[in-house]
Amino acid sequence: MQRICFVLQVKPERLEQYKERHRHVWPEMQAALRETGWGNYSLFLRDDGLLVGYLETEDFEQARSGMARREVNERWQREMKDFFVQPHGVLPDRAMRPLEEVFHL
Repeated sequence: MQRICFVLQVKPERLEQYKERHRHVWPEMQAALRETGWGNYSLFLRDDGLLVGYLETEDFEQARSGMARREVNERWQREMKDFFVQPHGVLPDRAMRPLEEVFHL
């Protein structure tokens, strides 16, 4: 099992909207995440917009590519892209870069 952690940056002026959007994640998006191997998936948000994501999966690249093929993911990413500080045109799911795990108890 891989433990994956990544960081993204939410625009500070969009924090409340970002939190509200995640209180109502579409059921079909949640189902797609589960079906493609995104387990124990959590997002943590700091008040300056630092977003930390954590998930457990058998194969992150496979889980990622599985989501990339889902129409619901494409819709979700397009709706969410303006919440993030990132290079123009890059969808949030393509900006996820796993952090190196240096300690685990």
